[in-house]
Amino acid sequence: MKLRVRATKIGKVRFTSHRDAARMWERALRRAGLPVAFTEGFTPRPKISFGLALPTGAESIAEYVDIELQREIAAADVDLDTLPARLSDALPTGFDVLVAAEREPGVDSLQEAVTSCTWELWSPLLTAADHLDACRLLEPAELVLERERKGKRSADDVRPMILDLRPDPSGDRLVADLVTIGRALRPGELAELAYPHIDARDVRALRTHQWLDHDGMRHEVLALPADVDARTQWVLA
Repeated sequence: MKLRVRATKIGKVRFTSHRDAARMWERALRRAGLPVAFTEGFTPRPKISFGLALPTGAESIAEYVDIELQREIAAADVDLDTLPARLSDALPTGFDVLVAAEREPGVDSLQEAVTSCTWELWSPLLTAADHLDACRLLEPAELVLERERKGKRSADDVRPMILDLRPDPSGDRLVADLVTIGRALRPGELAELAYPHIDARDVRALRTHQWLDHDGMRHEVLALPADVDARTQWVLA
């Protein structure tokens, strides 16, 4: 049996690296007593996999973890309704499991399947006018950004990586839909382009959705139940 869970990474844990967060999940699964399957060989590892890595310092209400259980565990032996609370209790503060579901057979890994993500950018140094001005990044046909990778600098056209920019209804945040295929544009890089008058490190980024694309229509990996508003947990202080 394979499970897929959606979780948050909010608050101080945003400074935890992807690798350290994976270790925290491994410990939490042991604490929760979940019968996770292990690989074979001299150094068995739990069969868990993660979605797109979250940049260190960014936050999310749409993190995904795939968990494979031992073969003798049947779907009826796992209570998916109580599993989110069970795992949340075993995880550090800032990690909360929002929903759990059985992963359908033959479904692609998240690394392969996710085509875009939605982000919200916010800072006490920014105004509604700043967010509105940032939307003008959609106007040019080309948007060149100096980037460094493995010690080498390059000038990349990142405009195709921005699907949409818009202020949220309150005007306090910028909502951005960014492509994840190829060398994706990070929210910190978008902040550099959108708000050149402040330090991009002062801009908080929250990933709210990871999207799958089927026949030109996009849908969430796991939608939240109607009674769950994970955004209220994003405390901006």
